[in-house]
Amino acid sequence: MLIQIQGLLSTIGILDIVDILVVAYFLYTLYQMLINTRAATLIKGLLILLVIMMGSRWMNLHVISWLMEKSMTVILVALPVVFQPELRRALEQIGRGKWFHKGGSSDLDEAEFEEMLTAVTRATTVMSRRKVGALMVFERSTGLEERIETGVAIDGLLSEGLLLNIFEKDTPLHDGAIIIRGKRIVAASCLLPLTENRNLSQDLGTRHRAGIGVSEQSDAVVIIVSEESGTISIARNGELMRYLHADDVREILRSALFEQGKNVKETFVEKFKNIRGEK
Repeated sequence: MLIQIQGLLSTIGILDIVDILVVAYFLYTLYQMLINTRAATLIKGLLILLVIMMGSRWMNLHVISWLMEKSMTVILVALPVVFQPELRRALEQIGRGKWFHKGGSSDLDEAEFEEMLTAVTRATTVMSRRKVGALMVFERSTGLEERIETGVAIDGLLSEGLLLNIFEKDTPLHDGAIIIRGKRIVAASCLLPLTENRNLSQDLGTRHRAGIGVSEQSDAVVIIVSEESGTISIARNGELMRYLHADDVREILRSALFEQGKNVKETFVEKFKNIRGEK
């Protein structure tokens, strides 16, 4: 046995190791993408059918084996349709790689960006104090045109007053999200996709789930203000950072939108990465 293992190891070259590592990384990435979505349940169902098919072959159950083989053929044809959202998300993540990254607010100089940042943080603080619900999506390299089309076109210069007026309770545009591109509010009352992450607290409402959902499907940064508690949260890359203050919002937005290629400090993310709590 030892001799056989040694003989096998002697045939493994550098390219074989690279090949194995690439496949392992691909499978791990695929696992991370699917583990908290409905696709995970579908894959479990496929594995159960595969086990039944292999078991029927082993026990010479010809009718069951024939039925399972035909069923698997139909399922393989249907997989691209069933997994369309997951496949699209995977391709979007590949396209958002560093080779294709172009930044989100690169058209703003530092003074313009700081002016925009001040308006956002002040408006967010006021809405948090008044417990006014808000959902602000900052577009980066992934285009959000399909989300913009679901809302009302604004194309207005971002300001504290405009943000407060849009999200004021009982106004026509307060429900839904606004899409921000650079220093302009492109659209308001936009519909966002809800996350399928099953590990989220049941206390998190539609506003938070929509914010997380769009951050999963794009590289957007999303500010969420809770209407019930006034809690300020930020969704990014499918993760939710909660219980933030104005300084926290400013730091995250500056890092994500202006300092291209840099990530939010790991210690900061770990401090606020909390998916428990109320809406």
